[in-house]
Parts: sequence; structure tokens; C-alpha cells
Amino acid sequence: MPIAPDGSTYEIAGPVDAPCVVLVHGLGLNRACWQWTSPALTDGYRVLSYDLYGHGDSVDPPEPPSLSLFSRQLQGLLDHCGIADAVIVGFSLGGMIARRFAQDCPDRARALALLHSPHQRSAQAQAAILARVEQARDQGPQSTVEAALERWFTEGFRRANPAMMETVRGWVTANRKEVYHRIYRVLAEGIDEITAPVPPLSCPALVITGDEDYGNGPEMTRAIAAEIAGAQALILPGLRHMALAEDPGAINTPLRRFLDSLPKGVTK
Repeated sequence: MPIAPDGSTYEIAGPVDAPCVVLVHGLGLNRACWQWTSPALTDGYRVLSYDLYGHGDSVDPPEPPSLSLFSRQLQGLLDHCGIADAVIVGFSLGGMIARRFAQDCPDRARALALLHSPHQRSAQAQAAILARVEQARDQGPQSTVEAALERWFTEGFRRANPAMMETVRGWVTANRKEVYHRIYRVLAEGIDEITAPVPPLSCPALVITGDEDYGNGPEMTRAIAAEIAGAQALILPGLRHMALAEDPGAINTPLRRFLDSLPKGVTK
């Protein structure tokens, strides 16, 4: 398992001379959540996945967590791997990090694929996520995981796939109580710094969510896409937050089509 100098653990696969795609996971998860996505890409792309600070096998955040910190983590990892620029694929919190990275390093984010990622929330939704942050602070990630699984997967899929539910539950509950709520707050409160950025993002972008992703729903996906010139918005029917695990093809097919449609010089 490779480890970067800053303590970030990562995996890289695919042809060395191929365009690079970076996969950035969401809150409470780790690079293993891309096990349903990476195989659809590695025949034609160099695919880099890694654990965010405070997740998986990476070290804890070296300073108070923020989108800027996670953007710098990604910058450092690309430098370590000798990658000048890449398509950044971000899931949920990872999509927020991807947008922050594109603001910080517009010459290195050659395109974005933003999966199930938030935009501005209603007052009610913001109060609900802040309540979950406080719950996680007081009781740890195990106190929020069951409700998360309900939001992330459709009911029928949860019942039919108990082993996957146990896997995802294990990923979340493995997070340390002292760290998890601090990163959760970034998901809850970081949206203002990536909404309507000046200058606006201008790279090619694909923005996807499920029509049953109630926390990161179609209206958010359309709002994100509206802020990026030429961005494509795609709403997946009958899927919730973790469509990438519940129905990998629903994500992989449009993602691969998007990557393959990019001009060759854009993805290198």
C-alpha cells in the first residue's frame, strides 16, 4: 500500500501513459468505495484513488479540517505521483473537494465529474445536517450510520444486500469519534466557499445524482451544473446517494462516456 510523504494512502492502476482520473470518496468512507467504479476505467485511464485525511489508512488531518486542506492534500498527492493534471471525480464531500481543487488549481483540474454532491441547502436541511454533526460529536459515527444507510440505499436493495450494508457500516464506524465530526462539519458548512465561485469554473463537467437522493437531490445537481459553463446534469431514476454501489452501471456508463468524449489534450 503506497503512502505519500504527508501520510496519505493511495492506489494507482491503469496504463502509466494514459490520461489520469482521480477518485475522491465521501465522508466516512475510504478508497474502497471505488471498487465498483475503477474496473470500468482502468483499461483506458490511469486511475488514482486515495483516503482522505482522517479516513481509511491515511493520517488524521494535520490542521483543522477544511475544503482547502483537502484540496492541498490532493495537490500534494498529484505532485508525489508526478501527475500534472487530471480529471477529478468526486463523490459527495469528494465533489466539494473537487470543486475547491478546481478553484485553487484550475490548470490541474482538466475536467470534473461530481457525483451526489451538495449545493446550497434549505434552512430545514441545513439544520438537520448540523444536528447530525452534533450527534456524531457526542456519540460517534455509529450513532448516525443506520440513518445514513437508509438515505444512501433504496429499501429493497438494503434488504437484499445485507453483506454490503455491513461493509459500508464497517467503513463508517471505523472512523474515530474525535475526528469524524470535525470532517462532517466541513460537509455541513463548507458549501458557501464553492457556490458561485469567482472566477467561475470553466472546465468540462458532468454532474450526477439520483432522484431519490434526498440530501443531494436533482435541484442541487442542476444548480451545480448551472454554475459551470457547458456542464451536463444527469438524474438517475430510482436511486439514492450511493448509486455507485447499488447500480454501478448507472454511474460507470455515463462517466466513461464523458471521459471518452473529452478532447485528448483535456484529460492529460
